[in-house]
Amino acid sequence: MLKTNQSFLAYIQVLYEKQERKENIIIKEYSKGEKLFSQDEKATKIVLIKAGITKCFITEDNDKEYILEFSGKGEIIGEIEFIRKTTCLCNIEAMTDVKVYAITPNYFSELIESDLQLNNLLLNVFAERIINTASRASFQQLYTIEHSLGKLMELQSKQEIEISKEDMASYLGVSVRSLNRALKNLSK
Repeated sequence: MLKTNQSFLAYIQVLYEKQERKENIIIKEYSKGEKLFSQDEKATKIVLIKAGITKCFITEDNDKEYILEFSGKGEIIGEIEFIRKTTCLCNIEAMTDVKVYAITPNYFSELIESDLQLNNLLLNVFAERIINTASRASFQQLYTIEHSLGKLMELQSKQEIEISKEDMASYLGVSVRSLNRALKNLSK
C-alpha cells in the first residue's frame, strides 16, 4: 500500500553528498496538496522522495481519479517518462509535506549509461511495480471491499495520515457510495 525503498534512498544520498556544487541533484520541497508532476505534461526532472508521502493517480476523461499507489521514502518518480521520452503518465501529488532529491535529466542520463548500481536499482523498482500491480489486481478481485478498506485504514493509522473518502474510493476503485456502505458494514 505504501511503497518505500531504503536502498534507493541510501544510493541517492551518497551521490548528493559527493557533489561539489550541488547542481545535478538538488533538494526541493512541496507542500501538502501540491503537484510534483501533472498527467500529460512534460517531466523536467526525475525525483526520489527523501521524506513525506505522495499519491500517484490517473485522471480519466470523465474526470474520475484512480489512485495507483502511495509512495514514501526512497521511491523514484519520473524515470519511466525519462526513459521512454513521454509525457507524465499520471499525476503525483503531495499528501503530506514532501522533500525530494530532484535529479537533472542530463545527470540521470549519464548515470544510466555508466552506473551499474543505478541500473540494478531501477530493475528492482520495475520488477517490484509489476509484482505489486499483479498482487493488487488479484487482491481486488478475490477480497471484499471491506477487507481492502480495513488494510487501507491500517495504513492510514500506521502512517498517521488522513486519507479522504474520495481518495479511499479512488484507491479501491469504487464509488464513494460503495465506500460508505463498506464503512457502515465495517462499523457493525
